[in-house]
Amino acid sequence: MQFIPTSKQENSPYLQLLFLGAFAIGGLLVAMVVGFGIALLCYGSNILTDTAWLSGNDPKNIGALKILLTAQQVGLFLSPALLLGIIEGKKPQNFYHLRRPNINILFVVFLIMACSMPLMSWTNEANQKMYLPDFLRSIETWMRKMEDEAAKTTVAILKMKSVGDFLITLFVIAVMPAICEEFLFRGALQRIFLRWVRSPHLAIWISAIIFSVIHFQFYGFFPRLFLGAAFGYIYFWTGSLWYTIFAHFLNNGFAVSIAWYFQQKNLPLNSEEEIPVQWYGYIISAILTLALFKLLKNKTTQTSK
Repeated sequence: MQFIPTSKQENSPYLQLLFLGAFAIGGLLVAMVVGFGIALLCYGSNILTDTAWLSGNDPKNIGALKILLTAQQVGLFLSPALLLGIIEGKKPQNFYHLRRPNINILFVVFLIMACSMPLMSWTNEANQKMYLPDFLRSIETWMRKMEDEAAKTTVAILKMKSVGDFLITLFVIAVMPAICEEFLFRGALQRIFLRWVRSPHLAIWISAIIFSVIHFQFYGFFPRLFLGAAFGYIYFWTGSLWYTIFAHFLNNGFAVSIAWYFQQKNLPLNSEEEIPVQWYGYIISAILTLALFKLLKNKTTQTSK
């Protein structure tokens, strides 16, 4: 008599969240130890006595910061997502739907990211002008200080003198976050919340809120929130994590490429000047973005039939 093995039933969403949180804490601790160890081997013991490099204030040791950021991405985001799949007894390609991407759908995703740039720029500009009520002035001062420090660190990381620097920075800022963060926020968290709340829209927006909050950049909260939601809908409609990884890479890679271009033209990286866009440009951007999302939904629906 033969018995057909049944697939293992997944743990409850609550338990999966607990596992994910525990893996994230443990993964971050291990990653920091490993990251510091590699940085120590590459840059010497002086990084232990002079920690200015941690905030990007030491150009000579900026590579150590990039090593630490890469380790953080793996430990805090990628490892927990992969470990969750392992304890559920599923292969990553099945658990996170790593189906081979379709070139036509990739092109639609590319158009979405390109056409949404003016709209995202406007959202970012509006968020930067956010002010809190007077009774929250001390909190606002703290938030502004955190934002300024993060901006200085970002500018330091984006300083590139050669093609090699550009490729390394592209890897640290675009490739690793695109893979690691999408595995956690769309692959793991959105999947868990979808099982929990049974509403795709609610699961997408909850995951997007967490995605934005965890970056601790208050004056970039809303652009990152909408970006996270966009990635969430792309993942939900296409059913493949590769498309959101591609979209995330395009977003971050564009920022790195612009920074590289500015430096090649001897333009300041921290310039607050924006490419002028008329009001109707933002409306056109919004209309095109929504139309492309509808096209994506229709294409993926037809493909799945």
